[in-house]
Amino acid sequence: MRSPSIGEGASSDARAPLIEFRNVTKRFGSTEALGSVSFSSRAGSVHAITGENGAGKSTLMKLLAGVHRADAGEIHLAGRVLDFDGPRDAVSAGIATIFQELTLVPNLTIAENLFLGREPVRGGFLHRRGMREAARKVLESVEVDLDSDLFCGDLTIAEQHLIEIAKALTINARVVIYDEPTAALDAPGVQKLERLIHRQKQAGALIFYISHRLHEIFRLCDTTTVLKDGRHVATQPTAALSHDGLVTLMVGRELGSLFPARAVAPREIRPALDVADFTPAAGQPAVSFQLRRGEIVGLAGLEGQGQRDIVRALVGLQTPSGGRVQKHDGEATPRTVGASIVASTLAGLGFIPEDRKTEGLYPSLSIEQNIGLGILRGASMFSLAQVDRRRIVSLMRSMSMRARDEHQTVSSLSGGNQQKVMIGRWLASNVDTLVIEEPTRGVDVGAKAEIYALLRDFANKGGAVLITSSELTEHLGLCDRILVVREGHIVSELTAADASEELIMTHALAAAAPLGEGAPA
Repeated sequence: MRSPSIGEGASSDARAPLIEFRNVTKRFGSTEALGSVSFSSRAGSVHAITGENGAGKSTLMKLLAGVHRADAGEIHLAGRVLDFDGPRDAVSAGIATIFQELTLVPNLTIAENLFLGREPVRGGFLHRRGMREAARKVLESVEVDLDSDLFCGDLTIAEQHLIEIAKALTINARVVIYDEPTAALDAPGVQKLERLIHRQKQAGALIFYISHRLHEIFRLCDTTTVLKDGRHVATQPTAALSHDGLVTLMVGRELGSLFPARAVAPREIRPALDVADFTPAAGQPAVSFQLRRGEIVGLAGLEGQGQRDIVRALVGLQTPSGGRVQKHDGEATPRTVGASIVASTLAGLGFIPEDRKTEGLYPSLSIEQNIGLGILRGASMFSLAQVDRRRIVSLMRSMSMRARDEHQTVSSLSGGNQQKVMIGRWLASNVDTLVIEEPTRGVDVGAKAEIYALLRDFANKGGAVLITSSELTEHLGLCDRILVVREGHIVSELTAADASEELIMTHALAAAAPLGEGAPA
């Protein structure tokens, strides 16, 4: 089937919808993932699809992409009923999808991945030179300066996602579906994506944009559709919505404050960690700071400025080249934390990585087995591995974890519930200090509020939390103190009362000088 060009076959009425969902229903066994969903979207616009995890967003878009077939209802493209036998039919109809999960083949080149299944042929043979030239033009369109002969397995995660996005441009798509496209992109990658979306919109394409990031929705999207529990809640012009109003539509209730109140009583001043002249890696600057009990501290700044190296060296995932980290346990004499993840864990430091699926969780194992690893912290290799099931069930209940039972596999949980499993593992282990990268990445707004409450409760009970986050609002709403990092230096320390987005960015963009050596105070 030929791929229609943008706008081809559309109704002569420019105001008519390009895509229309009419009472679309989809079931998986006895579970109704979508129930009678109806709304429409027009060409030349960006349409946000949002809602809590499990709302049905991805399922709806997979129907449009030909991955699933609806059990009832119809989807219309330019007035014609769609009846796809698979994703290839959707591509032939001009519908391109960029899924959140990567579909690249790591041992193929960029060019080979871009045209996989649609390789150009000349004289009955693969036309490699033509494929490379076409790949070069596609890469230019997404502002990616990479050799098309590079293997995708050798690229960074952010680069792989940009290649995934570029694949959609190899067909002349009039409908483009982005599923959480910025989750793995760095700041320059996000800017490239936004420019691409603007060009696609100007060319007359319809963009469906699935996202939990409300600031992206308000910045990019013309229309917003909210789903909840597989049902259509509302479709409204984004300009007519407020942040709080959109949150209320998503969670079905007034959320109140997204962030829990900070403790009114003075926090404990006892230290949890003393970090002195700590050099995360050879050639990097040394940093010094203290993490105290009863508080949440953020390492903020532009992405790629050294925050990740600091926390990963701190917990032993990479070997520091100098300095000292001392852990305080109650009133006991502080002890030096060993430079390994095992030593850090035994010392009472729990680490939650930003990529929970590949670095933090065992997706094929159950909730009980994943959390149970925390209970086994410090157990001898020769001891009997026993996990208290009742303790895990109680912990799941206290964290408001949405799951059938403790035997459900982690891979079947939403992002928010997977993050709670990670937190639950360390709560079960009785560590007193948490180091967390991106506490709520890929988590819907309702689950965010619950995770923030868990971390605040942990701190209020005498724990200490150190976070990195790419969201300034997360630092401002959650943290008691914010340490701004620039080119590996900690250039300023701000209290919650004094901090603002403008002030953080002022320090983040200032000359890189360590705190106390000419940096702005």
